[in-house]
Amino acid sequence: MSDQQTEIEAAVLRRLLSHLDERKEDVQNIDLMILAGFCRNCLSKWYKAAADDLGADIDMEQAQTRVYGESYGSWKGKYQKEATPQQIEAFEAANKPV
Repeated sequence: MSDQQTEIEAAVLRRLLSHLDERKEDVQNIDLMILAGFCRNCLSKWYKAAADDLGADIDMEQAQTRVYGESYGSWKGKYQKEATPQQIEAFEAANKPV
C-alpha cells in the first residue's frame, strides 16, 4: 500500500467519524446496524483490532473515545435513545439467517 493510499484512507475515516459525530442526535447505532450492518461500536472494535495488528498500545476505551469523540459512557448517556419497537423489529429482520 502506498503512503498516498494510506493518507487517503485515513482522511476518509476521519471524515466518516466527523459525519457520524455531526449526526449523533438523529442517527442511532441501531439505525446504522439496520441499514449498514455496522455501528460506532463496530468501528471502535475495528480500530482496536487494527491497533493490535500494528502493535500499538491502545485499549478499547481509547478506541471508543476516538470513535465517539468522548468516553462511550458519556456519549451513551447524552445521545443514545431507547430503541423503538420498530427499530428492534427492523434489526431482527435484517439479521435473520438466510
